[in-house]
Amino acid sequence: MAMEVTQILLNAQSIDGTVRKHAEDSLKQFQEQNLPSFFLSLSGELANDDKPVESRKLAGLILKNALDAKEQARKYELVQRWVSLDAAVKAQIKTCLLQTLSAPAPDARSTASQVIAKVAGIELPQKQWPELIGSLLSNIHQVPANVKQATLETLGYLCEEVSPNCVDQDHVNKILTAVVQGMNASEGNSDVRLAATRALYNALGFAQANFSNDMERDYIMRVVCEATLSTELKIRQAAFECLVSISSTYYEKLAPYIQDIFNITAKAVKEDEEPVALQAIEFWSSICDEEIDILEDYGDDFTGDSGIPCFYFIKQALPALVPLLLETLLKQEEDQDQDEGAWNIAMAGGTCLGLVARTVGDDIVPLVMPFIEENITKPDWRHREAATYAFGSILEGPSPDKLTPIVNVALTFMLSALTRDPNTHVKDTTAWTLGRIFEFLHGSTTDAPIITQANCQQIITVLLQSMKDVPNVAEKACGALYFLAQGYEEGAPSSPLTPFFQEIVQALLTATHREDAGESRLRTAAYETLNEVVRCSTDETAPMVLQLVPVIMMELHQTLEGQKLSSDEREKQSEVQGLLCGCLQVIIQKLGSSEPTKYVFMQYADQVMGLFLRVFACRSATVHEEAMLAIGALAYAAGPDFAKYMPEFYKYLEMGLQNFEEYQVCAVTVGVVGDICRALEDKILPYCDGIMTQLLKNLSSNQLHRSVKPPIFSCFGDIALAIGENFEKYLMYAMPMLQSAAELSAHTSGADDDMMEYTNSLRNGILEAYSGIFQGFKNSTKTQLLIPYAPHILQFLDSIYMEKDMDDLVMKTAVGVLGDLADTLGSNAGSLIQQSLSSKEFLNECLSSDDHLIKESAEWAKLAISRAISV
Repeated sequence: MAMEVTQILLNAQSIDGTVRKHAEDSLKQFQEQNLPSFFLSLSGELANDDKPVESRKLAGLILKNALDAKEQARKYELVQRWVSLDAAVKAQIKTCLLQTLSAPAPDARSTASQVIAKVAGIELPQKQWPELIGSLLSNIHQVPANVKQATLETLGYLCEEVSPNCVDQDHVNKILTAVVQGMNASEGNSDVRLAATRALYNALGFAQANFSNDMERDYIMRVVCEATLSTELKIRQAAFECLVSISSTYYEKLAPYIQDIFNITAKAVKEDEEPVALQAIEFWSSICDEEIDILEDYGDDFTGDSGIPCFYFIKQALPALVPLLLETLLKQEEDQDQDEGAWNIAMAGGTCLGLVARTVGDDIVPLVMPFIEENITKPDWRHREAATYAFGSILEGPSPDKLTPIVNVALTFMLSALTRDPNTHVKDTTAWTLGRIFEFLHGSTTDAPIITQANCQQIITVLLQSMKDVPNVAEKACGALYFLAQGYEEGAPSSPLTPFFQEIVQALLTATHREDAGESRLRTAAYETLNEVVRCSTDETAPMVLQLVPVIMMELHQTLEGQKLSSDEREKQSEVQGLLCGCLQVIIQKLGSSEPTKYVFMQYADQVMGLFLRVFACRSATVHEEAMLAIGALAYAAGPDFAKYMPEFYKYLEMGLQNFEEYQVCAVTVGVVGDICRALEDKILPYCDGIMTQLLKNLSSNQLHRSVKPPIFSCFGDIALAIGENFEKYLMYAMPMLQSAAELSAHTSGADDDMMEYTNSLRNGILEAYSGIFQGFKNSTKTQLLIPYAPHILQFLDSIYMEKDMDDLVMKTAVGVLGDLADTLGSNAGSLIQQSLSSKEFLNECLSSDDHLIKESAEWAKLAISRAISV
């Protein structure tokens, strides 16, 4: 097969589809029939300097993909498969890989680097391949520069794949020494220097001990700063990337270097090429992120428990940093906002300025105002746009007291610029800035309103006019209107927008129908804004919201008419369907929230439901998600009447619950089961066997994304509440599942923030299930069925109380469960609760909580417990 492998690998890259397909099938067959010799052939191909570079590179890539996958379950399979290979075969493959690092062909070397790192990622944590790092380090002293370059690249990838605790400190020191020496200005070969600089970027996480040692840290910082001055663009860029990473990983160690770093970054921002200048700005954005986090977590109060004090680097750098950033705003590109993913110096500078404003608050305003005043009326559009961008950037952070007087003066000017400025960039940024004014300075919390009866009409007229402008300006105008509506959502009986409601809705619908609505996200923005306008509308406009129902239904109906579409058109159509379902959801929620409007809306319910069922027949995940959410809203509005749709809808409900691939659809469907339970109560009974079977199956699957599991547990509670003692037949399946999940979630000390957040959502789901089950059985003759489970539930409450890491929501649900237990089981629970280790302490802690929901829950629980004990 060896000779053939080369040809097959070349054929697998052929332009001819048939040849390519045939080659791919042969490779697949070879892999399935004889894995060890498949791996040996590939590694031999990669190592053989006489073979064509194309076949070597593909051989390496196939090897790499055979060792790793994004999806957890698949990754685990691949790792097990490698581990179980014969040791001699693995040794031979590893020899070939290491040998390839000295190949003359750069592509072969680079591919081998990546494969070695993937193997190391599997073996080093299992204490295998102990000689790897030593043999790589001995390569560093090889004379040919290409071997040195490939070895440094390998060390970089290795640090990316392996966690720091798998490499002993002695090896870490040697890796860092090799990497930093490779970066040194005395290294004559720029490929080696670049590989070393990129390797340092990946190795920074390993350098905790080295950064704690003043001499070593000084040396590393000196070499990084020197590399930012290299004559090679790519080395300068990579060195600044290292600085950005150091700023977040070792913020607390930066003080001695910050002045020098300021000088280096300032020079780069002013004089260097864009890729380097962008990284130099990113350094200061990263410092802002660190300081914002520290100040949010601890305020100005750095007492015992704050790990890192704030060094106020931004505050100290302000007088020099702000002018530097303002200067970048004048470096716009002619076509910058046409392109979705555009990113340039002006955008980076504005983003950084916004972060600075959030870090230092009021102090930024006097430094930016002169720039705005000087540039806002200049004839060159770049100056007007930069002044507007600067203003929009500093609106989040400073206090309303500081900003309101300035905004009141600026508002009239901006409204005029939005309609009259001849330049599209200026109009685009002006509309964005108005959106920021409405987002941060308008709403029920502000003392001096920015929007008054006097200027409201002008604001709306200008925004509606701008929705007819080019797509990117129209999209920003929609955004401004979105925040304008949101500022009035606090349920005031009348809103200044009410007189313009009809006009606003009409303008937004018109925008969705524009030929160019697909550009700049305009269509999506218009629907999102329409939803917000409806959501925040008052009772006065309810008749107009009702008139919207047939309009949106008609539009949805039109997307379902069976015309033959190209795949691009189909994608656009799915997008529109999703947006229309989302719009109907908001309308149903709005109209369903008061009796009179709900009564009128229900005349459309059959037609609306019919449309949603047709939407499910289309095959698009986002649309299914939106249609599911809308059906949840409809069930909530329809109440017990929703039962008539169940025979038809049930199969789609089941499909949603089985949709593991698009797990968001699955999660939303689980939520809708809860909505339907609340609407139908015991009328859901005929469907419960099917639903419970599927939910239990989902819980025991390791294919399903973990985020869907907490809502499934709380769904058990919804079902039990709806069907009461009929839940009896599911107890023997549901309770053991809840118990094992409870045990898993109780002992998680030392977990990271992400894991902690997930654990708390899991606990909350489990507790909501218990709560629903106990409330469902209350007053039934079958409550004694629950007695055997009580000790375990109390033990669970004890253990999460002892862990001391509950969030407020879990605390409220947990004390509620304690009450439900007492309330449902009465004297049977009383003695158990008295024996519980921490129930009393936990209850007292909740009773004295500042959170009134926790307190309320605790008072009810206290009452239920005292009744249970006194019986």
